[in-house]
Amino acid sequence: MNNPNTTREEQRLREAREQNVPWKKWGPYLSERQWGTVREDYSQDGNAWDYFTHDQARSRAYRWGEDGLGGISDDKQRLCFALALWNGQDPILKERLFGLTNSEGNHGEDVKECYFYLDSTPTHSYMKFLYKYPQAAFPYAGLVETNRRRSRDEMEYELIETGAFEGDRYFDVFAEYAKAAPEDLLIAITVWNRGPEPAVLHVLPTLWFRNTWSWHQGAPRPSLKAVPGPAGSRVIAATHPELGQRFLYCEGAASLLFTENETNTERLFGASNRTPYVKDGIGSHVIHGQAHAVNPEQTGTKAAPHYAITIGAGASHVIRLRLTKVGPAELARAYADARGEVFGKSFDGLLRGRKQEADEFYDSLTPATVGPDSAAVMRQALAGMLWTKQYYSFDLDTWLEEHKAHPLFQPTARMFRNRDWFHMVNDDIISMPDKWEYPWYAAWDLAFHTISLAMVDPDFSREQLDLMLHDLYLHPSGQIPAYEWNFGDVNPPVHAWATLFNYFTDKASGGAGDIQFLKSAFHKLLLNFTWWVNRKDPTGKNVFEGGFLGLDNIGVFDRSARLPTGGHLEQADGTAWMAFYSQCMMEMALELAVQDPTYEEMAVKFIQHFLWIAYAMDRIGDNQDEMWDEQDGFFYDLLRFPDGTAVRLKVRSLVGLLPLCATTVLSKERVERFAHLGERLRSFVDHHPELRANISPMNKDGAKGRRLLSVLNEEKLRRILARMLDEHEFLSPYGIRSLSRHHLEDPYVFRVHGEEYRVEYLPAESNTGMFGGNSNWRGPIWMPTNALLIRALLQFYLYYGDSFRVECPTGSGNHLNLFEVAREIANRLARIFLRDATGRRPVYGGVETFQTDPHWRDHILFYEYFHGDNGAGIGASHQTGWTGLVARLIEFFGRVSPEEYLEDGWGFVSGKRT
Repeated sequence: MNNPNTTREEQRLREAREQNVPWKKWGPYLSERQWGTVREDYSQDGNAWDYFTHDQARSRAYRWGEDGLGGISDDKQRLCFALALWNGQDPILKERLFGLTNSEGNHGEDVKECYFYLDSTPTHSYMKFLYKYPQAAFPYAGLVETNRRRSRDEMEYELIETGAFEGDRYFDVFAEYAKAAPEDLLIAITVWNRGPEPAVLHVLPTLWFRNTWSWHQGAPRPSLKAVPGPAGSRVIAATHPELGQRFLYCEGAASLLFTENETNTERLFGASNRTPYVKDGIGSHVIHGQAHAVNPEQTGTKAAPHYAITIGAGASHVIRLRLTKVGPAELARAYADARGEVFGKSFDGLLRGRKQEADEFYDSLTPATVGPDSAAVMRQALAGMLWTKQYYSFDLDTWLEEHKAHPLFQPTARMFRNRDWFHMVNDDIISMPDKWEYPWYAAWDLAFHTISLAMVDPDFSREQLDLMLHDLYLHPSGQIPAYEWNFGDVNPPVHAWATLFNYFTDKASGGAGDIQFLKSAFHKLLLNFTWWVNRKDPTGKNVFEGGFLGLDNIGVFDRSARLPTGGHLEQADGTAWMAFYSQCMMEMALELAVQDPTYEEMAVKFIQHFLWIAYAMDRIGDNQDEMWDEQDGFFYDLLRFPDGTAVRLKVRSLVGLLPLCATTVLSKERVERFAHLGERLRSFVDHHPELRANISPMNKDGAKGRRLLSVLNEEKLRRILARMLDEHEFLSPYGIRSLSRHHLEDPYVFRVHGEEYRVEYLPAESNTGMFGGNSNWRGPIWMPTNALLIRALLQFYLYYGDSFRVECPTGSGNHLNLFEVAREIANRLARIFLRDATGRRPVYGGVETFQTDPHWRDHILFYEYFHGDNGAGIGASHQTGWTGLVARLIEFFGRVSPEEYLEDGWGFVSGKRT
């Protein structure tokens, strides 16, 4: 029974969870770029970007998925719907977003379009998308040529710099989706002419089937066909052997155009087409007037109504469509309340109603202390995360066979990308980092996604964590897949922390906690933890490697490549990650041990792991071959030479701050409940007294009788915080930098074999091609690592309470407790997106259109990372994924006071409402 105090959207979420009502069956599950992906790469050299290009995408059927503009699909991407547009000037239809490949961009791949995810509920009962389409010819060639000419020391050349929007001669194309029922989708396309004169736009809302029939002999072929419908509309009937029948009602007298989702081999390869109608047929008909390019029988697997609309200056036009299971003969019965009308007042009322329900849902999430601008940022961040859910299909067993590289069937085949992952069959809706730049899941990104997704859809959030541990994802060795370019690469092990966070989020919301979710995750994470210990601690001394570990170019060398010096790296971040991993596994074991004492043994084991790892980072005495530098008061990577000698690589970076994160607090209740485990631990430490010499004392009570497990004792904590909170080093007006600004004046230089390796402070784009050159960890601000540092400060606050204070900023004379420091960093991060006293948003830097134009300035982009000095957005422009963490930070610090948090701890950090 529904609680009258819950919103309608919360009720839909409950219906989906408890009654299997398919509210999430349809959603924004189309990719924004299927071309240029590993999945579609069948080249000999693994050059995915060049094998399947943007130019080919309009004519070539995809093997593994579909893309589209502001589109939707069912949850297996069988039937797809998206926008297609033509301004009368472009040589092609605008059916998908355009961007540069890795080799074309001076800073790697980059989308060159202006589009925004404005709204979405977690069931996608209401969604809104905006695309800005120039009325002049889209500058495809100019974008490629100018970016290709620019050096890595120059900024990227963006669409807004080309003059494409000059004089406001562009269309704002809004797509709104609302669900009258789980299988009844209302679609409203509203086009505004922002220019000073009337302008014509061709709008072709396109319905098509993913091509699943060309790859398997005898596979059934779905069909689209025109059928009679009610007066004032045109109807396309879609019939699929698995999905059944759907109908797309198109308001007005638009002509219906039909073709096939089949490759135009004649255009691409000079070979005869196997069907007379091909994927680009609608574009050929509309743009080039080729009547023979579309099927006069009005049947096919791709179809669109063609609306050619003239819109006055400053005016708008609305196109309404409806995708439903209800056929024309059933309208009177199914829509009796609307007198059988598909459109009309009932349509508009439903659209308004779903928008109002979305407002109510987000109002219920937003603390009363959060102002309107912060609330809008929070809502758009979450909307962006919900829009970047994507259907991801990849059968590695089949793919490797098709490449003749399957290690079981072609054991002598050449080494080939992902050949060891033939067990994988991915066929799910997954949260993507960015559906254009990164239209594939990344394991550590995904863990961060769930921290914010749990605010709006805890079920989906937990499902995402489960997926990465499923036997069709997790490698038999225990490795979690990284990303499709190299599933065997190594990401930081944050999955256990995200699992804990999601478990306690559920528990704090009033439930008992999903103990089966926790137990299942724990057992699979045991495999992963063991993989780390066996594979990434090569000397068995509890110091860990791991390669780039998600931080791309942060090191002196490419940390995933062979070192020019020989030997290997002992990584401060890799080792800190494992200390943190040990703590999270210990917490999980203790939570499970409340119901099953069997898990107590595992808790002891993980505490022991933590102690050995912490000791390896800083042994007794001042040793030159360990990560802690007593003189500098900082952690560094260690370069171990082949002869066993070692040197610290003294780069002050996030690598040295991450040991802060290996911090966990145990409540007094937990300490007392497992007092016998404490006795065992004391016995262990008495036998190995060196393990407690340089860490925080584990037997000392803190605030509320809590105990602390941390790599850092109080002295180390103060020394590291002094650097982290120094505005001349790590503390930016907009968060914590990834590299100390100290290296602007004093770059770190390492010379070997006549070569010089340099690390200098670069607050914006990277000036090297390391890891593709499209990300930079040598100065910019990154949301996920900031979030982990904030979490660490909150943990320390739970232990030290109000008595532990530090200068923030360093040297300011302003002393804050650690909750206040955490809040200050969070506020600085949020400040990136918020209007300042002059009305400008730092995220948009000096781009005046975004800063001042009322049709631009309140549409927020959530970039991949941010300028270390001025907060401007850099990198992937739609990486709401982990940058969406800002929503969690706004909500948490808008709701919780230091006093409340010190009293309640996990309940508040997990998102319990008050």
